[in-house]
Amino acid sequence: MAIIPTSLKVIPWLPSKCVCSCCLQRSSIPPTTPIQYPAIQRPSRKIPCPSNVEIKLNQHRSRSTTTTTTDVLCLMDSLHLRIPADIYASLLKECTDARDATRGAEVHAHMNRSGFRPGLPLANRLLLMYVACSRLDDARKVFDKMTIRDSISWATLIAGYVNHGDCKEAISLFLEMQQGSGLEFTDLIIVSIFKACVHIGEFGLGKQIHGWIFKVGYHKNLFFCSALINFYRKFKCLEDAQFVFNGANRRDTVLWNDIITGYSREGQFDEVLDIFKEMGRAGASKNNFTFSTVLRASGRVRDYGQCGKQVHASTIKLGVEMDLFVQSSLVDMYGRQGLLRDARRVFEMIGNERNDVCWNAMFIGYLQHGFYNDAIKFLYEMKAAGLQPQESMLTKLRIACGSWSPHVSLRKGS
Repeated sequence: MAIIPTSLKVIPWLPSKCVCSCCLQRSSIPPTTPIQYPAIQRPSRKIPCPSNVEIKLNQHRSRSTTTTTTDVLCLMDSLHLRIPADIYASLLKECTDARDATRGAEVHAHMNRSGFRPGLPLANRLLLMYVACSRLDDARKVFDKMTIRDSISWATLIAGYVNHGDCKEAISLFLEMQQGSGLEFTDLIIVSIFKACVHIGEFGLGKQIHGWIFKVGYHKNLFFCSALINFYRKFKCLEDAQFVFNGANRRDTVLWNDIITGYSREGQFDEVLDIFKEMGRAGASKNNFTFSTVLRASGRVRDYGQCGKQVHASTIKLGVEMDLFVQSSLVDMYGRQGLLRDARRVFEMIGNERNDVCWNAMFIGYLQHGFYNDAIKFLYEMKAAGLQPQESMLTKLRIACGSWSPHVSLRKGS
């Protein structure tokens, strides 16, 4: 069959035999001469060949399931093979995941002995290994020797200082980065610095960082908003926290939980319930933490449990009623509202998974509403379950009964 020239347009209603004859007449190839088409070959994809180092390393690891970092380094040295950067990175990752600073230091020492100069990604990997293994001094030495640093380098060390309680050093490093690095601040850096400001009471610095965030247009960033709300919440500045919340371009469950927790911890329980209703109108998803916080707030609002019952119905509808944190909050809510039968029913539903919060919430419910005999029986019930009542519980019972005499005694062996 001849090839149809591209200049010839096939007319739909023209018979195919006519088209073929026209093509053959215009072609310089005789009709009787068969046309030889070249064989069509699939494009071959080049498979990268592993290096000699990778081949030897894989052979060694296949023979042993307990290959250590030291074994790999010794094997490479015995073969007189120069270890490439990706092998070093793999070994450092294993040490980081295992939190093994000793072997990580061996890899670092081997790099120094062999004269290997790590690039920026490998240097960041080395820095992360020391931070993850709580070796902040070694991490700082690596950081100071780095001729090139990116935002990941600064973020790793700053977050490391904050997580290990050295917040002043974290802030000092942050200010150094701000003055001379010319790099952008990552989410991790900002969140870490706000945590540091809370830990050491640096409210002024936190406000300055907030002003900078607002100036550069990051004030609507979800991560920054969450960090700011928690910052203001810890300093009990709920108006500022509400301002940040209102300015967020979008609100996820975490952000709603942040503002709800802020009002709850400051005892503004009516505000908690109002925000929860607003959350429902906005169609935001709720999780077990949301319900747990709102239920505890519901138990402290004098409405005879009406709001708490509605929240309980929502937990059933969304399938989180059986969550332990939600159930503990239900016991607390019903107990504080004096609905002790409902509290006891939820308490029994928890079964063997009851924790100290559940037991304490049920006991407080009996005590607050004058059911002292039930409270005493409940303490014996705790002991029968193999739990030792806390001294604070016994003290509350003695005070409620109007006597400091030790007639209530549930110590071991009594």
